[in-house]
Amino acid sequence: MPLDQGTITVIVGAQWGDEGKGKITDFFSGDSDYVVRYHGGNNAGHTVIVNGDTYKLHLIPSGVLYPTPISIIGNGVVIDPKALLDEVSYLKTKGVTPNLLISDRAHIIMPYHKMLDLALTNHQQNLAAGSTKRGIAPVYGDKMFRNGIRMVDLLEPNIFHEKLNKSFIFATNLLSAISSSDFDLDFDSVYNDYLKMGKLLSPYISDISLELYNAYNNNKTILFEGAQGISLDVDHGVYPYTTSSNTIAGSISTGTGVSYRDIHRIIGVTKAYLSRVGEGPLPSEVHGEEAIQLREKGGEYGTTTGRPRRVGWLDLVQVRQAVRVNGLTEIALTKLDILSNTKELSVCTEYDINGVKESEIPASLHKFRSAKPIYKQLPGWGDITSSMLKDGYDSLPNELKSYVQFIENQVNCKVSIISVGPERHQTIIR
Repeated sequence: MPLDQGTITVIVGAQWGDEGKGKITDFFSGDSDYVVRYHGGNNAGHTVIVNGDTYKLHLIPSGVLYPTPISIIGNGVVIDPKALLDEVSYLKTKGVTPNLLISDRAHIIMPYHKMLDLALTNHQQNLAAGSTKRGIAPVYGDKMFRNGIRMVDLLEPNIFHEKLNKSFIFATNLLSAISSSDFDLDFDSVYNDYLKMGKLLSPYISDISLELYNAYNNNKTILFEGAQGISLDVDHGVYPYTTSSNTIAGSISTGTGVSYRDIHRIIGVTKAYLSRVGEGPLPSEVHGEEAIQLREKGGEYGTTTGRPRRVGWLDLVQVRQAVRVNGLTEIALTKLDILSNTKELSVCTEYDINGVKESEIPASLHKFRSAKPIYKQLPGWGDITSSMLKDGYDSLPNELKSYVQFIENQVNCKVSIISVGPERHQTIIR
């Protein structure tokens, strides 16, 4: 099912991130005029494999691998200019020249944000979310304190100097209050380095809200690529074990200026099992040899950090929330091939919380820590062959189709996309 001309489609994570959003975005990007990131920063990591070549992206949307779409980084994204320049250079070495635009209103990660990130993680102790130490939370904090620096400021040296001076004083005082670390940054060096990076990035900096408004009115096809997943959303996720941005579909409005009412399709990407990077409760997590086998078979290591991911059985309580909060029109179910040749599959349908069955994720951290998975056992399937890919969904093993049907019935949302491998062509549309 290709994207219709002149429509807006959003791809979001329905779990803890790492669901395969990069692959699904890449799959649809060839039908798009624009591919847009709208939140998060280089704490996100998307891996796309095309013709055996692997691309690891952190800030630039996955659609960059096509020659036609314009890749957009919206104002809701926080940007490390050096990381972005490094990513542009990385793509050029692989023969890809990004067709890129960056919002002039996007906030910038500064060196002191990374220092504060480490200090805050140590301060939070057992309530720490498992930060990537890339300065994401502190820069979002500065944004809300109205203490931030935006991309447009790098193009105005006097304004940048004024804002940086204020931010330096604030960061110094904050760091001294929560950490014994020295604030050893040199103001002039930071100022000059960022002005240089701003000059290099200046051809890309633009009013993204206006660009997308005009594009939609001119019947252009727009694809939004979310980062992380529903359970990491700072409002709707398992707080405080979350990221620092809103990961849900509704945040495209604040993250780009595009109206939510103009969205036509919202695709929630769900891995056929579960994985996450970071701390916090994970009711359907598996351990020991079972976890090792699943992790190795699925290649479950963080794109951004390289950390081994925690793994477990599919949690439909989580997916149920993703359907409801995002307003999902459909689900893309990925990595079904990893479960091939598994004799029996467990699927979490509810939680047992202190003897009470719950079908929704509680806000209470105490309750969520106490949650025990209630499993439904389903039969596994054998190999998924190349001929099945050619012949389509009806040719897949009956046990796999029953697995898909069970998910649909439990969460009340159609599974329209089946992914059975990392390559672009290993995708089946129902």
